Amino acid sequence: MDAGAERSGSMADSSTPTVRRRALLAAAGGTAAFAGGCLGRVRRFVDSDSPRRVRVRVATLPSDTDPYARRIARQVAEWLRTAGLGATVVPMAEEELYRRALLRGEFDLFVARLPAQFRRPDALYPLLHSRFVDGPGWQNPFGYENDRVDDRLDAQRRASGRRRMRLVRELQSTIARTQPFTLLAVPDDVRAARRTAYTGWRGVDLRSPLGYLSLNRTEGAAESRAGGQRRDDTLRLAATDERRTANLNPLSVAHRSDGVLTGLLYDPLGYATDEGVEPWRADSWTLSDDDAPVGRVRLREGTTWHDGEPFTAGDVAFTFALLSDTTLGEGEGATEGEDGSEGEDDGGGPVPAPRYRGLTTLVDEVVAADETTVEFRFVECAPSVAAHAFTVPVLPEHVWRERTASVSREGDADPTTEALTADNVPPVGSGPLRFEGSTSGQEVVLERFDDHFLTGEAAPGTLARRVGDVPFERFSVRVVGTGVTAVETVAGGEADATGTPVGADAVPRIGRSDALELLVERSPAPYVVGYNARRPHLSDAPFRRTLARLLDAEHVVEAVFDGYGRPAVGPLWDTRWYPESFEWTDGNPVTPFLGSDGDVDAGRAREAFRALGYRYEDGALVVGP
Repeated sequence: MDAGAERSGSMADSSTPTVRRRALLAAAGGTAAFAGGCLGRVRRFVDSDSPRRVRVRVATLPSDTDPYARRIARQVAEWLRTAGLGATVVPMAEEELYRRALLRGEFDLFVARLPAQFRRPDALYPLLHSRFVDGPGWQNPFGYENDRVDDRLDAQRRASGRRRMRLVRELQSTIARTQPFTLLAVPDDVRAARRTAYTGWRGVDLRSPLGYLSLNRTEGAAESRAGGQRRDDTLRLAATDERRTANLNPLSVAHRSDGVLTGLLYDPLGYATDEGVEPWRADSWTLSDDDAPVGRVRLREGTTWHDGEPFTAGDVAFTFALLSDTTLGEGEGATEGEDGSEGEDDGGGPVPAPRYRGLTTLVDEVVAADETTVEFRFVECAPSVAAHAFTVPVLPEHVWRERTASVSREGDADPTTEALTADNVPPVGSGPLRFEGSTSGQEVVLERFDDHFLTGEAAPGTLARRVGDVPFERFSVRVVGTGVTAVETVAGGEADATGTPVGADAVPRIGRSDALELLVERSPAPYVVGYNARRPHLSDAPFRRTLARLLDAEHVVEAVFDGYGRPAVGPLWDTRWYPESFEWTDGNPVTPFLGSDGDVDAGRAREAFRALGYRYEDGALVVGP
């Protein structure tokens, strides 16, 4: 193992946040046995059914929620069993999986998609830094602690140019060696669309609200609109994810598979584009070149929320205060660790919004200088990194201030508030669309907000000018069940496009229809196998690395994705940050597969585990004398 890099998991200082989570998990009756990275400690733990056999449970989603996750999990379990481990697949509803894995840490392994937000270096900060080992959501759900990773995560925030590039690549190399998670493969997002009412489907990003705003209405649709027909006034999507209609809270972890709906409802100050972070709700901003940058943001004048209340600098300052602590200071009693993270408390303390934690930790203070001017003071970081904080959704103070009350849910390891749990229906935002109505689990309908700045004249060259006016009067998302059903709905003319990706098995159906356009786009959300480093065996980096060598990503691409995807080593694939040594030429360059053509070589797997100090009895991997 990386001596001095992979920290011991033994209980050290009762003031650390790690100890707090462990104690809570133990009280909740979870698997509360935690070990360090050394096999000597691991041997003190036994399995309740078979005292010496190494067993793991693989949590994942059911087939009707995700077209690939369960198939991948079953294949992973088969590979592990070939190597002698006891492996069981446990499918569960998505909200339950996220509650157990991302809130309580109650898992051994999980198979899920890593959210698209982790496609830039600084986003890896909340995912893997040890200060977030107690955080809910996608804040270090692996319980991973590595000094070298922490150092480089901190340093790359402050660096720029070649030095930042070197730090980010070193960071990825350490992550690949220690395997807090194994990135299996990146699927293609497959969608179907009709050309009847809207064009430009291939040239836009349908994972972003800006993609739908950038579509073009056909001449026939415009004529129908002028003639008073309602059909072509609405952009209709057929989706398979009912969470979209049941919850419109932009802070929710369990209900937000993407940010399209909430992005249409809530504007950020800026959007991250290929040109960098560009102003959106903000008219302009400046950032100083200090070690701890200072930002001054000018807002567009005369804008309002959907309920007519003025949009002010006070709302921006309030938003960052709420995201940093959704109790707004009511949760008192928290101490602060040496690294600036929250430490042990008596049940109170800040309750930050986990979805945007990595961005809000960039911000030290936000002050409304006047009605349209906001001043930001950032922690030590490069200005280009600081600007990403402007991409969080701005929330109306007059609505969200009342959502700071704590919510007690028996068994949860972390406190929460109404701001994080409210379904937020009806929502009040400032985006180009406003809420019209919904039927939970069935449909949500948004309508054009005529007072939005997109309806006015934008300055030449700005992002708003490039996007243009909203091309529809209404935006409807209807839940139809499976991906195949979604495609049939589009083919039958009842929808304009599939709002969520469908499985590769729907490609032949799309191809057979002259009315449909096949949209294939590389997804930014890869499938990963996440390891719980708080568990026996899994706390050991060499053990996790050996597990990674039992997984054949190329086989997943061919057998599960039907070739619509690609294998990769880390989440920054296809970016300038990706190390050349990670390029996939003849198998995985970091954790080569212990087998061939999707079949694990049991002999090689046994040799690898024996080298770690394990042994076999009747084909089963065991520990002990």
